[in-house]
Amino acid sequence: MTHATLRVHVDPDKCQGHNRCYSVSPDLFELDELGMSSEVGDGIVPAGLATQARLAVDNCPEHAISLTEAAATEAAATEAAAETEPAAEAEVRR
Repeated sequence: MTHATLRVHVDPDKCQGHNRCYSVSPDLFELDELGMSSEVGDGIVPAGLATQARLAVDNCPEHAISLTEAAATEAAATEAAAETEPAAEAEVRR
């Protein structure tokens, strides 16, 4: 069974800084210096964090978080970048 690749997004105009999303899934969200939330990177949700992403959506009192299905090409590009990134970091450390 193939799972859809999901993308999480925080609407900065709706976010009021309650930080519930960050509390339930700190791997998917980051906070700025004012406590406002945004998605980490491009918002692609790793398969193992889909439940936490849904929980964050459900717990946002401002309804500022959306969860959508990412286009297959976007997901593939993100996965490819993630696979090459550790190798690039290893080269820099040498």
